[in-house]
Parts: sequence; structure tokens; C-alpha cells
Amino acid sequence: MGNVLGPHFEQVCRHWTRHMAPPELFGDYPNEVGSGTVNDAGNRITHEVDILAFGLDDDGRRPLLALGEVKWGETMNLSHVDRLRRIRALLTAQGRYGAATAKLACFSGAGFADELVDAAGQDGSIVLVSAADLYRRG
Repeated sequence: MGNVLGPHFEQVCRHWTRHMAPPELFGDYPNEVGSGTVNDAGNRITHEVDILAFGLDDDGRRPLLALGEVKWGETMNLSHVDRLRRIRALLTAQGRYGAATAKLACFSGAGFADELVDAAGQDGSIVLVSAADLYRRG
């Protein structure tokens, strides 16, 4: 079941990020949203990233606004944010425009651990999006 719901939920989250998220959530309007991989040469691995949201500057550059992790049936915790921080650091070191200030977005269908909610309350770079947020109207 997770092999069906998980990928579908990821697509719903990407669509929401691109078309329905309030622009202030990520600091700008996401002009392009997709997924991808980030090379971690030091650890000889690649990291899959469920959501990569890019803006569009007046000069045509595409700053990275946010990178996100999506979990349908798993309560998200600080380990998910730590993983996103590592990926953001890699992208920053690679010179990816906007990476240093990119938001770390956690999308969950099962909710968030209290420690993650507390961390998001203290760190404006952490964005938590629940299933209810995805379907909330205006």
C-alpha cells in the first residue's frame, strides 16, 4: 500500500507547493517544483529529495526556495530535518543559488513529533505541512 500512497502523496505535495502554497511560506512564489538527487561525494552516496522548489528572479536566475521530505504513513521527527540540513549544506557547498537560505519542508500524512514542532517554532527555516494543510481552503 505504501508503494502506491507514498508516491501519490509526494505528487500531491509537489502540486500543492507549486500551485497552492502561500508565497510567504517559502519566501517567494515557487516557479518550478520537482524532485531529484543530490550527490554526497564525501559519503559516496546520493540523497533523494522529494521536493525541490525553485523561484525565478528578475534576472532569470532560479534560486532554491525549499527542499522537502514527504512521508505518508510515518510521524516525522528531527532526524528528517537533520537529513534535509545535510542536503542543504551539500547544495550550498556546490554553489547552488539560494541553497543557504532554502527552507526545510516536512510534509507528513501521519503528523510530527513534538520535538520537531518545537524546533519549527524556534527555527523559521523549518516548514511543517500536514495533510490537513494540503486540503485547507483559502
